[in-house]
Amino acid sequence: MRWLQTYPGEVKVFLLASLINAAGSALMWPLITMYIFKELGHSMTDAGLAILVQSLGGIAGQVLGGTLYYRVGVKRLIVGSLALNALALGLLPLASKHFEIFMLLMLMVGFCNALSMPAIQAFVGFRFADRRGELFNIIYVANNIGVALGTSLSGVLAQISYNLSFVMNGLTSLIFAGFFYLYLNKAEKNQGGLHLERRRQSHSEERVMKLIRRYPVYFFMGTGSFFLWLGNSIWNNGVAPFTISAGLPEWNYSILWTLNGILIFAGQPFISWLKKILAGTPQSQMLGSAVFYMLGYICILSVQSYPVLIMAMVLTTFGEMLISPAIPAFISDHTGKAAPFYLGLVGGMGVAGRVVGPYAMGVLYDSGGLSPVAWLSVIIAALSVGSFGVHSWMNRGHAGKEASI
Repeated sequence: MRWLQTYPGEVKVFLLASLINAAGSALMWPLITMYIFKELGHSMTDAGLAILVQSLGGIAGQVLGGTLYYRVGVKRLIVGSLALNALALGLLPLASKHFEIFMLLMLMVGFCNALSMPAIQAFVGFRFADRRGELFNIIYVANNIGVALGTSLSGVLAQISYNLSFVMNGLTSLIFAGFFYLYLNKAEKNQGGLHLERRRQSHSEERVMKLIRRYPVYFFMGTGSFFLWLGNSIWNNGVAPFTISAGLPEWNYSILWTLNGILIFAGQPFISWLKKILAGTPQSQMLGSAVFYMLGYICILSVQSYPVLIMAMVLTTFGEMLISPAIPAFISDHTGKAAPFYLGLVGGMGVAGRVVGPYAMGVLYDSGGLSPVAWLSVIIAALSVGSFGVHSWMNRGHAGKEASI
């Protein structure tokens, strides 16, 4: 890992903290549908409704997180949201017998977790402006190494206790909050142009409307992200119950996500080659991502078997590897100081897809199994290809004007 030696020590510590937090999150999220469906004895429609509620909290958290970046201050925003997320996760096991309270806590988890995301991405973009595109990708890889570690344990923990995964997730979120508290205290002493300070803003509504009117920079990208994450709900609300109905043990499903995490690390040379030859800009990377997702869903639609699910996971993982660093890199490059606002706005549009997807696919699965779910994912992926295509055309060949907020 010689490439890592070129970064300062603070980057290495940040990557380690992100990895630990991602590993903790991965202990819970791949199995939440199974937990509601199998452990609590609710239908897939109810499982989809719970994830819908969590995603509604995520939309509010993403949008509000970007808006509050300057008004609250980075440290209060990140540390406070992560600490509240840890509290909600720790309370989940106590609410398992009361589904309404469980749903309320899922809303809080979605909101608090998403609240920190635009602030973290914007802070990275400001602090490491000269290498932020590269660093977004490295952080993404580190997070997914954590996902691989977490998912490899999630199936085992599910056999012992689903609730243990909630507690472990809450603990890692608390550790991440502590890391940021110390890290940002140090950064405030030498912040330079990092935009860490709180600001009093006048005419905030006018400023927000001005940013919203710059629709070419975010609208079609956000729409493509909406469709992309809607279709990706097939894994939790189509593939997960399909493996249970087929009599496969939980670890077979968790293996798919372990493969996802390992491939994100091992497949970097292929993605680097793809970016060099065919997808040199964030816009083209988003478009290529949607194509990979569509091919993966076509595989699931064509043949419903475990080996084909593995192939579909490989294809959709390539799509994920292209888009996840591309969106924050594009926004950071094109929107300047307004990046937190647009990161929150586009992130909220993406999370909106996760709101619609689980419930719709839960209903479809309950009525017809995996086939109608796969059909919906293919159609939605095609719409994502079109949206990213329009975004690429509208933002071709220029860096855009820096916006103020």
